[in-house]
Amino acid sequence: MMRFLVLITCLFMAVTSCKKKSAANPPEAVLLVFPEENSECTTGTSLGEETSRVEFRWGLADNTETYELRVTNIATGTVQTIVSASNSAQLPLAKGEQFSWFVRSRNSEVEQTVSSKEWYFYNSGSRTTFAPFPATIISPASSDNVFKDINNQVELSWSASDLDNDIASYEVYFSVETPSIDLIRELSSAVTSIKVSVTSDTVYYWRVVVIDEEGNRSDTGVFTFKVL
Repeated sequence: MMRFLVLITCLFMAVTSCKKKSAANPPEAVLLVFPEENSECTTGTSLGEETSRVEFRWGLADNTETYELRVTNIATGTVQTIVSASNSAQLPLAKGEQFSWFVRSRNSEVEQTVSSKEWYFYNSGSRTTFAPFPATIISPASSDNVFKDINNQVELSWSASDLDNDIASYEVYFSVETPSIDLIRELSSAVTSIKVSVTSDTVYYWRVVVIDEEGNRSDTGVFTFKVL
């Protein structure tokens, strides 16, 4: 009888433990605050002629224990990371360079992590002109499943920003292969969407290059979607 009771107790504890573990909630994505999207950050603390220390801030997220800040120098591809238990962190950055940043939320109770949106900014420096920021893809969003319209087309749309306000044109690349090397359209700065012909049950790859009046270029990188 005693062995039976011990067995029942162990089974109960095991089931309870599994339920507790599986009930853990994954972390939620943070909302970025500063440096602001597509802006020039002028609040950094100077560390010399070439570098300044920039403070990054974001909102707190539910079910999150730590936040991993990832900052990338667009020109060099250099990535800096730092882990914080609060909703801010500081990193030294090159002056006058363009950066992207996002925050990844983590919770030790689950393996799943979640990332915020990615924002771009310039760290203030001696630069007097600025390359455009990479375009923001509006639709289709990355990895979307979409339906074609009655004309067997899908609309591609985006937005773009430039601190100099001198965007001249866009190049749109679209294909069934990656990377998307087929330039299908050159558009004026006033046009931020086009319709493309598609086929059902096919995956497509596309990207947008923003060009300013001085010939500076920025690339979104490749986005993908599937037509159902």
